[in-house]
Amino acid sequence: MTLSLFDQFMSPALLGVPLFAIALVMPWMFLPRPGSRWLNNRTLTLKAWFTRYFTFQMFTPINRPGHKWALILTSLMIFLISLNMLGLLPYTFTPTTQLSVNLGLAVPLWLATVLMGLRNQPTAALGHLLPEGTPVPLIPVLIIIETISLFIRPLALGVRLTANLTAGHLLMQLIASACFVMLTLAPTLAILTTAVLLLLTILEVAVAMIQAYVFVLLMSLYLQENV
Repeated sequence: MTLSLFDQFMSPALLGVPLFAIALVMPWMFLPRPGSRWLNNRTLTLKAWFTRYFTFQMFTPINRPGHKWALILTSLMIFLISLNMLGLLPYTFTPTTQLSVNLGLAVPLWLATVLMGLRNQPTAALGHLLPEGTPVPLIPVLIIIETISLFIRPLALGVRLTANLTAGHLLMQLIASACFVMLTLAPTLAILTTAVLLLLTILEVAVAMIQAYVFVLLMSLYLQENV
């Protein structure tokens, strides 16, 4: 029986119990934690350097009130990178290929930035809906367009992350299936295809990191508009 290519994106279950929660919690089990020693090892030092560097680069252009979000967005960055990278291992499940998970991360954070902007600077927040100098006949149309573009932001965040990871996983499975089939029919071509698969795997590792960074970067841009 031929399985569907999309079976790899179904939530795993054991004895009828969904293992989705374990797939979400699993990345935190592999993150190194500080110990009682005075000097950290290389892994902890590298993690601390990455966290400081990312936080500095992300929050330098943001006003000081927005620096309160440093812990949230940095943790989200590490969380997304861990989920995306672990999903590339064999016999694993990538929760970020599910649109529901990505929207569950995007919608609350986006809504929090919007509500914070409406509370702290309502005039500036509402001013984004109507550019300055707009002709009077175009005011209703532009307000509707800007409102739609505002509400579509979290959907774009979730769909972008889901589509990129899903497309990469599908392409890797297609090429791996082709290598397996051609192994006995055309060994030379199978070796060449395996080399392409190796390059694609390296590309997917880069995509997993870049898409996590883009997700958090766009969220920081939404935050910058409302602080």
